[in-house]
Amino acid sequence: MNNLKLERFKKNINGRKAAVIGVGISNKPLIVWLSGLGCEITACDAHDTSEPAIDNTVKEFEDKNIKVRWSLGSDYLKPLYEESFDIVFKTPKMRFTVDALEAQRRKGAILTTEMELFLDLCPAETFGITGSDGKTTTTTLVYEILKTAGYNCYLGGNIGTPLLDRIEEITPKDKVVLELSSFQLLGLKRSVDNAVVTNITPNHLDFHYDYREYIDAKANIFNNQGATGKVVLNCNNDLTYDLRNIARGRVSFFGGDTCVNIRSNYPNADVAYVDNEGYLCLSRPSGTKKIIHKNDILIPGDHNVQNYLAAIAITSDLVSEEDVVTVAREFKGVAHRIEFVRKLDGVRWYNSSIDTSPNRTINTMNALSGRGLHGVLLCGGKDKQCVYEGLGDAILRFSDRIVIYGSNADLIKQILEKEACGRKYEVYVIEGGDEVYELPDSRDQALKNMTEAVNKARSLAKAGDVVIMSSVGTSYDHFRHFEHRGDLFKELVAKL
Repeated sequence: MNNLKLERFKKNINGRKAAVIGVGISNKPLIVWLSGLGCEITACDAHDTSEPAIDNTVKEFEDKNIKVRWSLGSDYLKPLYEESFDIVFKTPKMRFTVDALEAQRRKGAILTTEMELFLDLCPAETFGITGSDGKTTTTTLVYEILKTAGYNCYLGGNIGTPLLDRIEEITPKDKVVLELSSFQLLGLKRSVDNAVVTNITPNHLDFHYDYREYIDAKANIFNNQGATGKVVLNCNNDLTYDLRNIARGRVSFFGGDTCVNIRSNYPNADVAYVDNEGYLCLSRPSGTKKIIHKNDILIPGDHNVQNYLAAIAITSDLVSEEDVVTVAREFKGVAHRIEFVRKLDGVRWYNSSIDTSPNRTINTMNALSGRGLHGVLLCGGKDKQCVYEGLGDAILRFSDRIVIYGSNADLIKQILEKEACGRKYEVYVIEGGDEVYELPDSRDQALKNMTEAVNKARSLAKAGDVVIMSSVGTSYDHFRHFEHRGDLFKELVAKL
């Protein structure tokens, strides 16, 4: 069956002028795809060719004969003021209200994003997961459960795999699972068919105007649903639970307790919860089924129990209990999330670079200490104006030896001092400024600092310990993204 929307778009975009702002993970394949459709493209990026990623992309496009006009560096938005474009794709970390975009709007340009266009053209049923924490694991679980149930599935979005350039192979029978960040959702006018909001806590407030804007961005994942839409909300998080009042489609819930009041107030809702015996259950109007005991889930931590509950609730119409059980017993977790690296001299090393906020590190610390594990923590990253309350206590229940590598070192030290309550611990700070591994002038120093941090952690660890990098912040003080940071950490540990 032809995708009529896609065929119409391909016909209309041929010979048109497009501006693509930001040449990153999602927009790079977008440029390649648009070029193949006969579109005249101007690629705009605040970095110039002194940035290795940009330099490599420019060379790659030249080698592949992908015709692009470049506007790079400090005046990268100049073409948007001086020219007229038919369509403009903004980078996720840009508001639709910036002056350059407003200038194009007044000239009649279509303003959109790679994700918004994908949702508009996608013929398959879509599942979108957002939240302050847990969205990567929950997204992957939804994908794995649907795949185990026999569906042909696509996994993408913020999880690192753009899908727009694969739109022609996606059919109405397929399922598309997307992780969506607040950046991708800000100003979005399209919603997924099935949405999950895992939780909402202060996050990315270094970018958003205020907390309200952050919350509203998260709500865009379902705001434009109709009567056939479904949204799953965390009933143990007040801000998330309150979103039920603006949902237009079907609302379901998940939570860590029996959710008796929820099931009483919403008798037609699906509710996934943990019963008093520790079983993950799904309550539906037709009855309640026990699915699996929480201790039989392979990946550790109560936060992962919550991730499974969210996945159970969103897939409840399409899969069997056996599909969930199969995944729960076999799924080893996502890369960079309490990811086992190696065992050396009786010490187990783990990478949790995906822990880009204090709350994620708290969950990781609780998961480890909850299983009786102790050891050395390597942490630190760029702060997002998050709440650090509870972080010090969680860290000290796992570790009394902390190595900090990152620009939020002072914030971590302060919360440790505040919440130590007499507990003894040692902190080692690897001093560093704005060394960026990707830039030639500072690469050696950034590598030296990370190497020093890993070596220090090794010297502090004893046989039987765990050493884990759980970052407490984004990677943007030193690296391109958390995967880059995690990969370097694993590489350095492998060389020990």
